[in-house]
Amino acid sequence: MKVPTLRDLSKVDSLHFAFTGAYDPRNGLENELAPFLDALEQCAGGWMPSIVKTSRKRKYSREAVWRALEERRADYGTIIGLFRSENPSLSLVLHLVPMDEQASLSIDLSIQPLSFFSKVEVSRSFIDAARAWASRYPSDYASAHSLADLGLTASPSFGRDDATWKRDGFDKIYELSWLNIFGPKLVESVGRERMLSTPAHLVEELPNGSILLVLWPTAAEFASEEARVVQARAHVHLRPDLDFDAVLRTLRERSAALVPVEPRFHPDVAPFLSRLPDEFAISERQRKIAELNAFRPPVPEEWLPVAHPSDVANPERVLESYGDLSEGLVAALHTKVPSIMDETAESLTDLDFYFWQENFPERYTRELIDSHTAPALGVYLGEVLVRRLGGTWVLRQKVEESQVRVGKRVWLPFLRARRYMQSRQSLLDYSLTQFFNEAERYRP
Repeated sequence: MKVPTLRDLSKVDSLHFAFTGAYDPRNGLENELAPFLDALEQCAGGWMPSIVKTSRKRKYSREAVWRALEERRADYGTIIGLFRSENPSLSLVLHLVPMDEQASLSIDLSIQPLSFFSKVEVSRSFIDAARAWASRYPSDYASAHSLADLGLTASPSFGRDDATWKRDGFDKIYELSWLNIFGPKLVESVGRERMLSTPAHLVEELPNGSILLVLWPTAAEFASEEARVVQARAHVHLRPDLDFDAVLRTLRERSAALVPVEPRFHPDVAPFLSRLPDEFAISERQRKIAELNAFRPPVPEEWLPVAHPSDVANPERVLESYGDLSEGLVAALHTKVPSIMDETAESLTDLDFYFWQENFPERYTRELIDSHTAPALGVYLGEVLVRRLGGTWVLRQKVEESQVRVGKRVWLPFLRARRYMQSRQSLLDYSLTQFFNEAERYRP
């Protein structure tokens, strides 16, 4: 049983549902949670979880849920995870806070891919689950929407400072999601009749006084022009102080920001750059791909047309010291970058990605980098040129002047490594991947 990781769940857009409602622990945990599980089992269909996880994993069943809750029960609350690794994948974190007067049940649910909800009947089943939960566990506000689009809304603060938004919560309608549940307090602040007359796909009053509002029949089509117009009209209807044209313009900009951008990276750095987009929030990913498409690394200048002759008396001893430096780098990084043992072009790309991901030049001290990391990396880079491109060392007493001859050019790996380790941007400008590809062109 494989539990999807956060990385797995960020590959493409998801439907994200955030819900916090009230429950009464005095009635017994099983009695209070039974309606939650009833709705899940009756409505989930293709997105039904298959795994219950705490410190161990179990196949989903009611009994597995009760055992997991018992294992994780604590004074501060109980947290368990329900997961599904098959397509569509699912992560559902259930958090129970057993405070006497403010006991709460929170659901943090992500279902990937969002395209799974392109059919009306599938979206309707999700609406049915949300309706059942909101009817049973009174909530101030809850929503289900594209995770990528949410990332463009500044949710949950919506531009407020931390203290303010944590105090006030969703005290007015800052944004509308595909599915919205408005608690009685928010309904009364807007006006019940006004809210019930919202121009949307579904507006329904729930038994506890909450209102369920769904903008469009399918969750997956939230960014279409027609759905955005409905979203803008509904928002302005609920917030007459807003300007329709301004709201619609913002929504269209968000839709444009989410349009897929085809990667067209510079070929010399494509193996490296292709790994970077997934490191950004899904809301930023297409913009980052466009930026990386436009990126053109400087042409490598760390080479000479003619070698400076070697000025070392004992080449074997120098190479031995180089070996010690390289082995130290391998020893330090082999668990994080396993391919470093191979000394290949792919190893250099793996190192590029590791150093960028770690923001290594800006996280570690300059003394460590200049005295240890950069020299060791220069040796390693030179050794890859020797082993994979048939290069030969031309050794110098000043380490940074040592060279590797490949064909008609003489390369300066220590200089490249020093420039490379200056900043996070320099990892792109002076990547090991590009340096190797440039040198390879001169291989005899």
